[in-house]
Amino acid sequence: MLFDRRKSILILFSIVFLLFRASLVAGECTCDSEEKRDSNKHTLKYKIGALVIILVSSGCGVCLPILGRHFSAFHPQSNIFFLVKSFAAGVILSTGFIHVLPDAFESLTSPCLKENPWANFPFTGLAAMLGSIGCLIIDAFATGHYGKLHSKTGAVDEEHSGHVHLHTHATHGHAHGSGPDATPQGLTELERIRYKVTSQVLEMGIVVHSVIIGIALGTSQDVESIKPLMAALCFHQFFEGVGLGGCIVQASFKSASMMCMALFFSLTTPVGIAIGIGITNVYDESSPTALIVQGLLDAVAAGILIYMALVDLLAQDFMNPRVHNNNTLFFGANVSLLLGAAFMAVLAIWA
Repeated sequence: MLFDRRKSILILFSIVFLLFRASLVAGECTCDSEEKRDSNKHTLKYKIGALVIILVSSGCGVCLPILGRHFSAFHPQSNIFFLVKSFAAGVILSTGFIHVLPDAFESLTSPCLKENPWANFPFTGLAAMLGSIGCLIIDAFATGHYGKLHSKTGAVDEEHSGHVHLHTHATHGHAHGSGPDATPQGLTELERIRYKVTSQVLEMGIVVHSVIIGIALGTSQDVESIKPLMAALCFHQFFEGVGLGGCIVQASFKSASMMCMALFFSLTTPVGIAIGIGITNVYDESSPTALIVQGLLDAVAAGILIYMALVDLLAQDFMNPRVHNNNTLFFGANVSLLLGAAFMAVLAIWA
């Protein structure tokens, strides 16, 4: 199952790359602002620096929960980690609403595009909605698939043990009780299934927008725009990695699978930057094809990120009785969420 998912993500990555290559060939701007971009040593130095720094930030973010599970203070079931994960969810939510979605609107409403149909219909909202619905369908299908496999295994275990009682929460899949369902992290098997699905779907959504923003930085020729974008990406990749890493750990993947997923996440934006550097001299970001492809992918990515942040990260944790029974944790989680969203929103002033 893991190899099938890995193969599908690699195919998605290849499609994104091919679409942008196609945009280079077909690009022909209808605007007067057509200019040839020349890569120079000054901007190249900043781009390479950004590639390295973002790679390190992404790696540190996603590996923090993976390595932290060996320490009680940063264990996935600790209150500290819960607050950090809430902050990361706020960053992801703000990224979708404040950074990715507005970029999609800007691309798909550009004067470089024909008025019919692009100015006559809100394609950005449509693509974002389809991204969210598609994410829901994949989420529900994968959860059902894992649940059926678990039910078959659980039925056999119950037949042999005769004392396992499982009560599931109708909406969020929480389970209570002990027995074969309990995992080393203190989660039930059904909760672990939810985190497994969440981590897989979230990583696919991250791949789309990480490659796009990487290409945007790699093709930029303005140092003054590269610097703030680099800072924003480091912040956003680090906490996005924390959120993803937390789900990976709580899904109880094997160590090799954890490191594979962490490495893949860490490389997506740097690979996008490398692609951007390579196509700087021929890429025309204002060509109709480039604007349409980038706008639609941004919109879909925004829909995925918003859905994942609200449904799979926040709702799944905030509806947990553990939070409801602890007023301090409930207050802290809400404050962390708002701070994460606020910090990422403020960064939109510069990038």
